[in-house]
Amino acid sequence: MKKITALLLCLAVFLAAFSGIAAAKKKEAPKDKGTIVFIPHDNRPISDVETADTIRQLGYKVVVPPDELLGSKSNLGDSDKLWQWLEDNTTVPHKKDKKPPYKPLPGIKAVVLSGDAMIYGSLVGSRKHHFTQQKLLERVKKFQEFKDSHPKVPMYVFSSIMRTPRTGEASGSEEPGYYFSYGTDIFRYTALKDKEEVEGLTKREKKEMKFLTEFLPQEAIDDWMSRRSKNLAVNKAMIDLAKAGTFSYFCLGRDDNAPYSQTHRESRWLNDYGRELGKTRFNNMAGIDEFGMLLLTRAVNDLEAVMPFVYVRYNMGEGARVVPSYSDEAIDKTIRSHVTMAGGVYVTTPARADLVLLVNTNPNGETYEANDAGNTEKSRFSTRYFMNMLEEELAEGRPVGIADIAYANGSDNALMAALRDKDLLFRLQAYSGWNTPTNSTGFVLGQGMLVPRMSDESRKRLLYTRYLDDWGYQANVRQNLSATLGYFKGQGSGGNLNEKRAQTEASATLRMQTFAGWNLPKFLDVKQIKVTMPWNRLFECYPQF
Repeated sequence: MKKITALLLCLAVFLAAFSGIAAAKKKEAPKDKGTIVFIPHDNRPISDVETADTIRQLGYKVVVPPDELLGSKSNLGDSDKLWQWLEDNTTVPHKKDKKPPYKPLPGIKAVVLSGDAMIYGSLVGSRKHHFTQQKLLERVKKFQEFKDSHPKVPMYVFSSIMRTPRTGEASGSEEPGYYFSYGTDIFRYTALKDKEEVEGLTKREKKEMKFLTEFLPQEAIDDWMSRRSKNLAVNKAMIDLAKAGTFSYFCLGRDDNAPYSQTHRESRWLNDYGRELGKTRFNNMAGIDEFGMLLLTRAVNDLEAVMPFVYVRYNMGEGARVVPSYSDEAIDKTIRSHVTMAGGVYVTTPARADLVLLVNTNPNGETYEANDAGNTEKSRFSTRYFMNMLEEELAEGRPVGIADIAYANGSDNALMAALRDKDLLFRLQAYSGWNTPTNSTGFVLGQGMLVPRMSDESRKRLLYTRYLDDWGYQANVRQNLSATLGYFKGQGSGGNLNEKRAQTEASATLRMQTFAGWNLPKFLDVKQIKVTMPWNRLFECYPQF
């Protein structure tokens, strides 16, 4: 009898323990909070799945169009099909003769849309299309039509002012073919036009302008400026919709530009056009690829009536005054705009901050490229200064995120090595060091605001993804692949892998597994890591695990 009693007691303890574990897991499991429909500006992993997955960690169902409808490297997208997809995924089926408003599908909480996707087909489509201005403005009207038929569904929209790459090489395959040959001269020509309007030109610059006017093929300039003129008209029409209250929030992004450039020039005009709108309804800022993350964050914050406080600290030296590569304004101005866009509040003291954002910049204000030979693990004085800041904030128990923008297109290896060696990689709330500096600041702000509402497992998975991509791939593995690409069989290059793609993906997977084994905490079996190149080029990868 004693044995039976003891056995029953053990069983009871086991069941209690098991139920406790189950309860804990249930507590951590995201609740079904409803559906957010998200149409990104293309199907790059960072724009699409990695952004949407962040919101899914909170318990929302994020519905995104299938890849074949979104723009890709070889497909400019189809805006008409995207509008039909949006209607199908937000509206209860009804008779064709039924007049709006229509009944939304159960659970639809908000829609977050790329204006470039809905008007041109994709972000790249906005730079290479051949649509008439009339056709584009007809598509702009569809936003108001959707709002009229779905008046209770909040609509958040982001669009871009066409970029002005500094060189043909920097344009990749995302500009018309002539830009590869004349891109540097086109950039300089528009920079002089911008400067002429702002402060005037020197005698030497006037001579340079005259030379470029005569040198550049008129056909190329006419094509490029014609497309920009259409983009300007579209953006003015979108601002008109913002003035009419069509959008819960509208933002224009300036991708790949400079303090003097055609992008900056048009931005000045559009700022004047939308001046009457406050920052809580409309913004015009540097960047674009991070906007999906920021507007999804704003949608969630609006739905949950949360307004996160964000405190920002910069590395030594120029810090807040840095005008980073690919931008036309000081980074502090961009970050303040990012905070507002995401539905947060920029505060000047850390005491009540929901997120302390530490921004890693170079003391001299320069932004280097992650593939520079100087991007090594060797600690610099500014690295140690930054680490002291981080440890100070962590010691106070504050939630910290890092915007790693000392280098563009990848992490600062010295900083990451210091985080690794001090076992601080998973002490962070969020981290970002990918692509342009403004892409990084926006992405880390969005994730950093949302992480407190996620499970700890979700936080670690998001961090692990960024460490694999930004540190592992962009700052290290990509350079190794580029150096060995010539040894792979078949035709292909870094910009178009083609026959070398399968070999490149296999090599990238092996290298990333090795990198993770050496550098990252034992979060998972590194053999689970798989790397693909969805855009058939080395520039970005998709790390999965």
